[in-house]
Amino acid sequence: MTTITIDNKEYDLESLSDDAKAQLGSIQFVDSELARLQAKAAALQTARLAYSKALQAALPAIGGSDTIKL
Repeated sequence: MTTITIDNKEYDLESLSDDAKAQLGSIQFVDSELARLQAKAAALQTARLAYSKALQAALPAIGGSDTIKL
């Protein structure tokens, strides 16, 4: 017997209605997509930081300050 806990209550997966199973599947899909997108966002933030540092290194110093704010 496979169970799932929702709101601190255990449910037997096999006893759920088809609609409940479909809703559960949708939640699992959305959770998976959110995790994928969060990982992608983290990778993009890392890339942006690297590009910003590369840009700072490529720019000439102006007025005695070699830092810029992006």
